[in-house]
Amino acid sequence: MIDYDPFDQEIIYGDPHRVYKRLREESPVHYLPRWDCWALARFEDVWDACMDGEAYTAARGTSTAHLLTKVQPVTPTLNTMDAPDHTRLRAELRKFFAPGRIRKLVPAFEGFVDEAIAEFDEAGACDAVADFAQVVATRVGCEVAGFPPEDAPHMRSLVEMFFDRDPEVEGMTEKGIEGLNGMFEYFAQLSAKRRTQPKRYDPIGILHEFEVGGAKLDDADIASHLFLLLVGGTDTFPKVFANLLMRLHQNPDIRAEVAAQPDLGLAAFNEAVRVDMPTQMMCRVLLKDHEVRGQQMREGQTVMFLYASANRDDREFDDPERYDIHRTPPRTLSFSHGTHACIGLHVARLEGQIALRKLLERYPDYEIETDGLERYATEFVQGYARMPTVWRT
Repeated sequence: MIDYDPFDQEIIYGDPHRVYKRLREESPVHYLPRWDCWALARFEDVWDACMDGEAYTAARGTSTAHLLTKVQPVTPTLNTMDAPDHTRLRAELRKFFAPGRIRKLVPAFEGFVDEAIAEFDEAGACDAVADFAQVVATRVGCEVAGFPPEDAPHMRSLVEMFFDRDPEVEGMTEKGIEGLNGMFEYFAQLSAKRRTQPKRYDPIGILHEFEVGGAKLDDADIASHLFLLLVGGTDTFPKVFANLLMRLHQNPDIRAEVAAQPDLGLAAFNEAVRVDMPTQMMCRVLLKDHEVRGQQMREGQTVMFLYASANRDDREFDDPERYDIHRTPPRTLSFSHGTHACIGLHVARLEGQIALRKLLERYPDYEIETDGLERYATEFVQGYARMPTVWRT
């Protein structure tokens, strides 16, 4: 019988998809006795669970930190809230992430990409993660969320610290905790400063007016929400975009096709998210006893939704491990699904399209120096930490 633990070295530093494939075949609803929790590995099960607010709650934690601590988060954030508070807050915040508003930001996004390219254009080489994708993502995140753009480098460094991992440590390292605390401190101070300024209609302004249980949020509460917006907007995108560059590098015919037809950029981006999804899973806690595929799960147990596994389920996708920009699946879990679907998906798709178009216009034959690649691997999120790239004109 297949064994699975999200903290196993093979999962974090090896190839988790080998394990995920066996889970889907042998134990799609898998019990982990060490953590007294369950893992859902097949697409249909994860898709259905994302829609089931009666059986599952996000309010007791959605990351693997919940497995280690078994404590409720100190402060609810958008991804750790249930209806009706989640519904009310998401309705307010999604106005800033809606397609109509994001399209108005195209000139700004294009400017961020052009500025990032200008920094390495003369040298003809850079780290595609740190020197390009992370730079663009942080500038975009500040623009969308209303963070001070001059603080982007500081925020980027805190995010990098937050995701520090050590093979000898399960979960967060001391450096990771330092980064987390640094972000909370920064955002609490930003929230307090904004209270002394004229009101603005942006995510911070909305959070200042939002109430839970009849009480407005304090600066510590707001820091938690802003932390989520920062990490969601600046950490996942660089990993997705690096995977996209690698897939196109490995498939030069597809790269040439996308360079010749820029409209295919969105399909190339979406397929890269599906096949190489950085977010390995999200967690929920059962509100009641619940059965999936004959497995009886108990109230209070944690359930992991293995998105990365579900997105390669051959019951949902033909030849799922193949990178195919012409596949048109009616549904994926690349940005989750249901009430907790990623609020920033339109932002990510647009910045991905723009960044890819501009890079391929100028460097259609870029080369990735594979000997210098470094993986950025955790139990929760995986991707490239370093991708030295030569930009050929």
